[in-house]
Formats: sequence, structure tokens, C-alpha cells
Amino acid sequence: MPWHQRLPLTVTLTVVALLHVAGAIALALFLSRWLPVWTAGGVAFAAAIPSLVWALRRIIAPAQSLFRALAGTVTSYRDGDYSFSLSWQGRGTLRELVDAHNELGDTLRAQRQSLVQRELLLDTMVQNTPVAMLLIDPSGRIVHANIAARKTFGGGRRLEGQLFATLLAGAPSSMAEAFAAGGDGMFSVGDGDAEDIYHLSRRRFRLNARHHELVLLREMTTDLRRQEVQTWKKVIRVISHELNNSLAPIASLAHSGAELLRRGQLERLPEALTTIEERARHLESFIRGYARFAKLPAPRRDPVQLLTFIDQLASQVPFEIEGHVDPGAIAHFDAGQVEQALLNLLRNAHESGTAPGSVRLAVRRTADGWRLDVLDRGAGMNEAVLGNALLPFYSTKRNGTGLGLALAREIAEAHGGRIALLNRPDGGLCVSLVLPLA
Repeated sequence: MPWHQRLPLTVTLTVVALLHVAGAIALALFLSRWLPVWTAGGVAFAAAIPSLVWALRRIIAPAQSLFRALAGTVTSYRDGDYSFSLSWQGRGTLRELVDAHNELGDTLRAQRQSLVQRELLLDTMVQNTPVAMLLIDPSGRIVHANIAARKTFGGGRRLEGQLFATLLAGAPSSMAEAFAAGGDGMFSVGDGDAEDIYHLSRRRFRLNARHHELVLLREMTTDLRRQEVQTWKKVIRVISHELNNSLAPIASLAHSGAELLRRGQLERLPEALTTIEERARHLESFIRGYARFAKLPAPRRDPVQLLTFIDQLASQVPFEIEGHVDPGAIAHFDAGQVEQALLNLLRNAHESGTAPGSVRLAVRRTADGWRLDVLDRGAGMNEAVLGNALLPFYSTKRNGTGLGLALAREIAEAHGGRIALLNRPDGGLCVSLVLPLA
């Protein structure tokens, strides 16, 4: 290794300059024996200049090469090429700079490799998902479409660069209507056994400072038909159970009544007929509940004076009012439907084992509507029951139909509201019915 690379650059320059100055002074002393002093000094200085310049160039040349290499690698990093590294045998500040530069390159290479692997994984997942995915730019052109989207919209052909409106023009009318409606939704294509059901989801976001839209289209035919079959099986089991519980005693009592008539034992006949009537009315009520759930009409949102509505509700099932209700408060909802929903909720509260005086109804005005809370002090619900309680035909009661909470949910959602179940901190359940202002 040359000596000037074993020393810091500034030290090397200083040593070489001093050597050349010393040589120039010696030459001036030598020439001063025959020439005037000023002439000898000028000749010596002129003689030293070429060697001094040569020495400086030799010293600076490696540093200049290093700086050019650094500039080249920085340009490569800017272009996304991280395969370069530098070598420098010297010491000092330049060695630290080269080491730091090489460490930066190693870090960028590792990050780039990890990013490439993640992009490859993400692309594989996006391309092979059964959900059709389309990315649309602000001009309405398709930026990206996965395999499922190509099959759904283009018969397997590439869709990038095409106008999405052009694809919709050739799509089934139900699909075009679902997109025209905006937002999420479901629609079906075809009819009969060839009917396919789709769920549409649309999300907007900013990409490269421009608004884009992500369209997700999922075929749900198989899943819905599987759920439909399971639902029908459950409905059939529930109906069969109720029919058997009512028809078997009716048939038995009818036979017993006929025997009592034949024997002339008429004193026992009214008891049998009363039991037959009770079972028939129970069956009638059961069937009426299913019919009401299946044929829930669209709600009529009329002005309702809340205090009068609550008083009428209290005449049918007992409960206590929690808090204060403004006597002049007016809400807009279908009084008959909301009354039916609250009756179901209040009866459930009484059936939870709560003392009659502990069943309460709280009415609160929220920023966007009204909230009606039915509160009890029963055992509450575990996580599994909370997750399924609002589903039709789900019931934890031995003779329950599983329609009370489901009907309340249908009524709330038909009004544009919602229903929620929450265990109370001190025990019991809170069922919140939220209705919009209008």
C-alpha cells in the first residue's frame, strides 16, 4: 500500500508540500553561490512547480476516483439498482464514508429483496382469489384487473386500459343497475337454476395523489344456497317440532273426547275441549308469527308522540321508565311495527328471570335519531349467544321460535336503524333499538 494511502489526506498533502519546499530552498542555496539571491530563488521555485503539481495530482487522484464512484452509486440507488459496493484501502474520514456507503447499500438491497417477495406474494393472492377485483383510475379506465375480473367482465381477456363504462354497457342489466345505484349491494344474474348471486363492494381511496376506486365482485351463489338449505332445514325442524307439540295432543284429546261421548261421560268432555282449544290457539299464534316475519310491510313513518306511545306500551306489558321523557317529544316511525318490536324485547326481559320492577325502558335522543334501551337484570348472554341471537330461528328457549329478536331486527333495519345487544356491567342485558330521526 502506498504511504500516502496509509495517512489521512490532509497529512499526506502537508508532508509532500514541505518536502518540495525544502528541496526548493536547498536548490536556491546551491544556486546563490553563482547567481544573485533573488534570481536563484526564482529559478528554484520555478523548478519545483512541475514536481509539486505532479505530486499533488498523484495524491488527489485516488480521492477523485472515489468521489466519482460515490456519485455513480448514488445515481444507481436513485434508479433502483443496489448491486454496487465500493472498495477503499485508505484510512480516516474517507474510509468511514465508504463503509457507511456500503452499509447503506446492503440495507437497501435487503429491503428491496423483502419488498419484492411481499409484492410477489400479494400479487399471487390477488390474482388467484375468487373475488373479481378491478382498480379504476379517475378517468374511468381500468388500471388493474385480476384473473377473476377478466373472466367475469372480459371472457378471460386483459382489461387494463379499457373504459369501465364500456364493460358495463355489455353487462347484464341487473349488474349495470347495481353499479348505477352506487355503494355496496347484492344482485342476481339469470333466473331459475341458472341464477347467480353476486355481492358488490366499492371503495374509494387516493393513489399517487389521485382518486381511484376499487371494485370487488364476489359470487355468493354457492354460499347463499348452502345457507339457504341450512335455513330451510332449521325452519322445517322448528315447524315440525311445534306442529307435533300441538297436533299430537289435539289428536289424542280428540280421540279421548270421542270415547267420552261414546261412554256418555260428558263431565270430562269440557276439559278435553279446552285443552284442544289452547293447543290450536298456540299453533295459530305460532303460524301468525312466521307469517308476520315473512311478510313485514314497508314501515309508514308517521309522527308519534313518544310519551303517549310509551303509555300505550305499558298497558300491555309492565316496565319502569328510566330517566326523563320530554312530554312534547315527537318521533317519526311506524307505531305498530315499533310497538311489536318493543313488546317482543320487553317480554324477553321478563322471561330472563328479572324481577318485574327491574325491567326498564330508557328513551334517549341521539345526534341522528332516537335510542330505546330495554334493560333487564337477568343472566345476560355469553359470546356465542350474542353472536347468533339476532338470527332468524335461533333460540335458547325450549319452546322458543327464534323470531322475536329477528323480527325486531327486521323492523329496525326497515326503518333505516339498527339493533344491538350488550351485557350490562352489573349483570343483565341491554337491547338497544336505534331509529333515525325521519
